[in-house]
Amino acid sequence: MSLIEKAVSILHHDGIVIYPTDTVYGLGGDAFSEEAIIKVFEAKKRPLSNPIAIAVCNKDMIHWTARVDAYASLFIDRFLPGPVTVVLPARSCVPDMLTGGTGLIGIRFPNHPLALELISRFDSPITATSANITGAKDPATPGECRIPHDLLIDAGRLPGTSSTVVDLASRKIIRAGAIADLVAAFLASGL
Repeated sequence: MSLIEKAVSILHHDGIVIYPTDTVYGLGGDAFSEEAIIKVFEAKKRPLSNPIAIAVCNKDMIHWTARVDAYASLFIDRFLPGPVTVVLPARSCVPDMLTGGTGLIGIRFPNHPLALELISRFDSPITATSANITGAKDPATPGECRIPHDLLIDAGRLPGTSSTVVDLASRKIIRAGAIADLVAAFLASGL
């Protein structure tokens, strides 16, 4: 059994996996399993009122989990996959626990082959939050991932800059991170 197959099996059994992205190491659990989502919150010591993003492996998963208007579609075509988290209105299939009661869901479409293979083989979104205690430094190496997990997929050192988070409804950057200057320029262009 390959490491990805083992990770997929763990996800199917409500376990949590640390996986590499194009920014930092993420903590993944089945985004549609309450048990897995609670494990992610507990591992991070994160308040349940704080939303948790999901990671997808293709644009179909974005449309399946969120309402995407013409502007959001243009933005997604320009920046994803990549180091950006888009915030969009969640569809009813998305658990309220992930939205923090906001009705919005953050979506990552990471440009990392191992993350994409993991999500593709799992065939469903997984949680996309950094593999650290809430408020701690984002983990760029496996050694910095010091939270409970069932499996870690080691991809060595990652860039270490978190994703830029963009609310596409308000067209505002919520958190500046990787490629924030390019995102800001796009938002300012008025497209």
